[in-house]
Amino acid sequence: MVAGLLMAGTRGSATLNAILGVFKLIALAVFIAVALPAFNPDNLQPFMPFGFPKSLDAAGVERGVMAAAAIIFFAFYGFDAISTAAEETKNPGRDLSIGFIGSMIGCTLIYLLVALAAVGAMSYTVFGKSAEPLALIMRELGHGTAALVIGIVAIIALPTVLLAFFYGQSRIFFVMSRDGLLPRGLSKVNARTGPPVAITVFTAILVAALAGVARLDEIAALANAGTLAAFVAVGVCLLVLRSREPERPRVFRTPLAWIVGPVAILGCLYLFWSLPQRTQLWFLVWNAVGFVVYLAYSRRNSVLAKGGDA
Repeated sequence: MVAGLLMAGTRGSATLNAILGVFKLIALAVFIAVALPAFNPDNLQPFMPFGFPKSLDAAGVERGVMAAAAIIFFAFYGFDAISTAAEETKNPGRDLSIGFIGSMIGCTLIYLLVALAAVGAMSYTVFGKSAEPLALIMRELGHGTAALVIGIVAIIALPTVLLAFFYGQSRIFFVMSRDGLLPRGLSKVNARTGPPVAITVFTAILVAALAGVARLDEIAALANAGTLAAFVAVGVCLLVLRSREPERPRVFRTPLAWIVGPVAILGCLYLFWSLPQRTQLWFLVWNAVGFVVYLAYSRRNSVLAKGGDA
């Protein structure tokens, strides 16, 4: 369904995404309004019960703030879909800045408020074991109807998350295909609606296959590892390009590059180190396979390798 929406056109899928996003924000606002008055500061003690850095408990499970941050990072990397939409933006110099900074500030504030309201209303040892923590808190506070509404909204709003990730990944594959790093035929776009239909179908098949055979927590951790590695590469490339081509025209210019770049690289490396060891191992295997594919196919077929303009 999400692939179909994207193939039908960016404008229609963006409209549906915005409508579902409003429902999601309303549900979270209701939760905060109901849970925050029940705030009990005793639930914040002990603060950071497992410590700050990643550590292993007696059962071999990763604990600590950074171990959690390395997983909850999954909630943040949808923002990179903004950059992948640059070619479809009317005024990227203005719109990308507003999209990046505005959405990150807004979402971070929402995350913090929801987390504060949840932990303050009930001990994390209780709702942390639930598959529907916010709805559980609502029921325990005597708001069964609000719990039902939150559960329903959570289900119907899932496509908003899928759509953002799906859009970003399909556009990354599209650019790779156009640059010769994947078969060039995948970069063809629909003459009437505009989206790259072939690459969207390719992405849908790949995602569906992974979702059918792998556990969600494993997919999330591996996706985090790949995204962190990509962000490190972006930080390195940012500094390299600023050194090699300082006068290059930049429609969207990163401010304070020599501060932002190193901080981004070190932060992503620390988050990567905080991921489960099994995820790090699978990441190395997966990238070794990818490196072989790159050497065998992409390097030979790359537009840049042939002296063309990517």
